[in-house]
Amino acid sequence: MIELLRKRRSIRKFTDEPVSTEAVETLIEAALRAPASRSLNPWEFMVVDDPELLQQLAASKQHGSEFVARAPLAIVVCADSTKSDVWIEDCSIAAILVQCTALSLGLGSCWAQIRERKHDAQKSAEGYVQELLGLPEQVKVECIIAIGHPAETPRPLPADRLQREKVKRNRWS
Repeated sequence: MIELLRKRRSIRKFTDEPVSTEAVETLIEAALRAPASRSLNPWEFMVVDDPELLQQLAASKQHGSEFVARAPLAIVVCADSTKSDVWIEDCSIAAILVQCTALSLGLGSCWAQIRERKHDAQKSAEGYVQELLGLPEQVKVECIIAIGHPAETPRPLPADRLQREKVKRNRWS
C-alpha cells in the first residue's frame, strides 16, 4: 500500500485506450468494499463510459473538471443523504479506495470535487450532475473520479517534501 501511495499522482491526461471490463468490475468491487460508518453504506456509484456524457460531466463546474472529457471512464461518487449523517466521509473513503485500486491496475485517476462547488451563477455543480444523471434529490454528489490509461507520468512527491511539520505526537505543542 505504501508503494501505491508513493506513486499516486493526479492524472489529467489519458490515452484513447478504453478501460477493460475486468478493470471496471474490479473498481466497482473496491468501491463496494469501502468501509462506512455503522455499516449503513449510503454511497451510490454511477459508472459513466458514454463519451457524450463524459463531455457533459466535464462541464460540471466552472473550473477543474474539464479533464473528465478526456477520460474513457468516470465514477461519480454519490450517497443517499437520508441514510447517514456522515455520508461525506463514507464517500471520501470509497473514492480514495477507487483511486488506489485504479493505480494498482496501472490506471491513472483524478478527483473532481463536486460538493460545494458552482456550475454557474444560478446552479451548483451538484445540482447540474443530479439533473444530468437523473439522481433523486436525496442523492448527493461528492465527486467525479476520471479514470483511464495515463498519457502523462508526473514525478512522485519526494519524501523530503512531505510536510512533516503537520504531524504532532501526543499533544499539539
